[in-house]
Amino acid sequence: MNEPRHQEINHQTIKLLIGVIAISLGSLTNLFADKPLASISASYFEGGWSQTFLVGFLFAIAAFLAAYNGYSKLEMILAKVAACAAAGVAMFPCNCEEAIGNCKNDVRLVPGVHGASAAVMFVILVVFCVIFYKRAKAKHEKGNDMAKRRLVVYATCATVIVLAMLAILLDGLAGGLLPRMVWYGETAALVAFGISWITASRTLPMLAKPEERLWGKSKGSDGFASNLST
Repeated sequence: MNEPRHQEINHQTIKLLIGVIAISLGSLTNLFADKPLASISASYFEGGWSQTFLVGFLFAIAAFLAAYNGYSKLEMILAKVAACAAAGVAMFPCNCEEAIGNCKNDVRLVPGVHGASAAVMFVILVVFCVIFYKRAKAKHEKGNDMAKRRLVVYATCATVIVLAMLAILLDGLAGGLLPRMVWYGETAALVAFGISWITASRTLPMLAKPEERLWGKSKGSDGFASNLST
C-alpha cells in the first residue's frame, strides 16, 4: 500500500482552511435560519443547521488556530489565545433577547463571556493582519513584487475588521438603530479575516509567485513550497 505523499498538513494549508471557514460562516448560518439573523451569534438559538454551522465552524477555527504556531513565540501565543476565544464564542451563547425568546430549549447564559471572547478574537485577528503586513513588507523591500499586492490586502482587511467592530459598538451605544447592523458587521469582519488568511496561505496565483504558493514549483523536503514566510 502506498503511503500518502504528505503525512500532515502544513501551516499554509491551515491558513487556507481557516480562511474558507471564516468567509462562509456568516452566509451559511443566515441561509439555514428561519428568518434573517440579527447577528451571527443569534444562530445558536435557531437550532438545526444554522446552530450546527456556528458551533462546528467556530470549533474548527479554534482547532486550526491551536495547531498554528507561526514564526515567533508571539504568534504562537496569539494563536492559542484566539483559539480559546473562538471556543468561548461557540460554548457560551450570546444574550440575544429576541433570539432567546424564540428558543424552545432552556439555555443557561454566563454573562459577558460571549462578548469578551468575541472581542478578544477580533482584536487578535487585527494583530495577525499587522504581523502578516510587516512580513510582506520585508519581502517587498527585497524585490518581491507580489508581496506589494499582499500589503494592500492585509491593510484593507485590518481596516475592515476595525471599522466593522466600531460600527457594531456605535450602533449598540445608539440603541440598535440600524437593523441587522451586528450581523453585517460580524460578517464583514469574518470575511476580511478569511481573505487575509487565504492571502497568507499563498494559494491565489495573483498574490504569490509560483515558488511561494501552497503547491509551488520549488519544493522543500516535505514536498511543499520551500519559501514559507507570509
